[in-house]
Amino acid sequence: MKSGLAKIQDLERLAGRVVSGSALPKDLIAIKGTLRAVNEIRAQLADFRATILTRIRGDLAELPEVVDLIDRAVVDDPPFSIKDGGFIRAGFDAELDEIRGIRTHAKEWIRQFEAGERRRTGINSLKVRYNRVFGYYLEVTNSHLKSVPSDYLRKQTLANGERYITPELKEYEAKVLNSESLMEKLEGAILTRVREQIAAYYPALKEVSDALADLDVLVSLAEVAEARHLIRPEIDAGVCLSIRDGRHPVVEAAVGRGAFVPNDCLIDPELQQIILLTGPNMAGKSTYMRQIALIVILAQMGSFVPCAQARIGIVDRIFTRIGATDSLARGESTFMVEMKETANILHHATSRSLILLDEVGRGTSTFDGISIAWAVAESLHDVDCRPRTLFATHYHELTDLAQSKERLKNYNFAVKEWHGEIIFLRNLVEGAASHSYGIHVARLAGMPLNVIARAKEILARLEGSHDRKVDDFELRDLTLCAVPAQMGLFNSSDDVLRDRLSRLDLSIMTPIEAMNVLHQLTEEAKK
Repeated sequence: MKSGLAKIQDLERLAGRVVSGSALPKDLIAIKGTLRAVNEIRAQLADFRATILTRIRGDLAELPEVVDLIDRAVVDDPPFSIKDGGFIRAGFDAELDEIRGIRTHAKEWIRQFEAGERRRTGINSLKVRYNRVFGYYLEVTNSHLKSVPSDYLRKQTLANGERYITPELKEYEAKVLNSESLMEKLEGAILTRVREQIAAYYPALKEVSDALADLDVLVSLAEVAEARHLIRPEIDAGVCLSIRDGRHPVVEAAVGRGAFVPNDCLIDPELQQIILLTGPNMAGKSTYMRQIALIVILAQMGSFVPCAQARIGIVDRIFTRIGATDSLARGESTFMVEMKETANILHHATSRSLILLDEVGRGTSTFDGISIAWAVAESLHDVDCRPRTLFATHYHELTDLAQSKERLKNYNFAVKEWHGEIIFLRNLVEGAASHSYGIHVARLAGMPLNVIARAKEILARLEGSHDRKVDDFELRDLTLCAVPAQMGLFNSSDDVLRDRLSRLDLSIMTPIEAMNVLHQLTEEAKK
């Protein structure tokens, strides 16, 4: 089958060029070759009984009229440019053959014409000659002037004779001299006529093209399914999504099957409607969500899928909120674009939708982001349609939702910490992630060591204050004791003081804390 398809060219584009009148002789030869390959493919499909293959075979019309017309009209290896000429096959048009014959056999015609005039006039010394001034002419010596016929037209008188022309000779001369341009015009006209005849078969050619496209897709999917060890999924009218040992087909092709770690996915609107994914960057959250979406798309387009087993309830739409983008032309920030996309999901999701949310709320302050992400997760859980949802987040506070939302389950990608290093196991396990490991990822990205060390110091103080009271002053103390930021070129000391005071929240500060801050600012002002 592949050998036959390898001979197929873009028949729809070629047919479109024919209809538009821009098809070159090479295009017509391509159409002929494609239609001949169709016969080979039809023969190979004869033994298949699958409904779709039977339908494709019926749509693969042979169109012998088109093949025969092109075969008779165009040479097998035409030039790329029409101006080069010589692309119409000999014997297809009598007038073109005559002009070509004139150009090819000009000397023979002159010799025969000269011999015929000698016999007609009885002047054995009569000659047919040519020069650039008069073109072709007949030359007769003075001794034979009395034998010159009346249809000879005198053109020039010489000392020893006369030069004549005849209508027949001048007509032939015009054909010889203009044969190049005549052949170019005539071949162009013939090509136009052939195009118009083929254009009448455009609907049939389009149908053949569509059938070939369908067959090409099926053959490609079959080849990939065999090479990549894909399996046939079960598609049903339910709303469950069950995938065992799912794999991302593109990533797996890049890293190799043995290096890719497969993972399961079970989303049941009755029991496990929302999967909340936590874990560090690079652990595999985004890859996992994308592989689920690809498996669903492949299954519903009729392809085998990369997993050990799959049962997929029909999905009407896949909604995604992944990545960070903005729209400068519309004056929309990254966060605004994120919110608009999330709003669109909440307004249009149905019970058959699949929703992929990655880092909702990350484009604003921490508390705002957590609040929005929390509310979105609650809304998706409590809405009547219960859309199937994968929700990836770095806000570990959201994992507490599992305590109050029975259909929301926590999952994370396992990470092993060993001697200060982290190892991404890529394995999805139930439960919430214990750490984000952001500093480790920053170090892997090549962040300077002094920055990593400072980040660890700050993280230790932040984690140390996590369980303390809200009015504990350590977080504010961390900010105040940090290395002062470099002052702007045009900033005055009053602006700096005003900025630092504006960041204090007096509503939660004790009098002693306020006095300590005031004392520190006073001491800094004296320096």
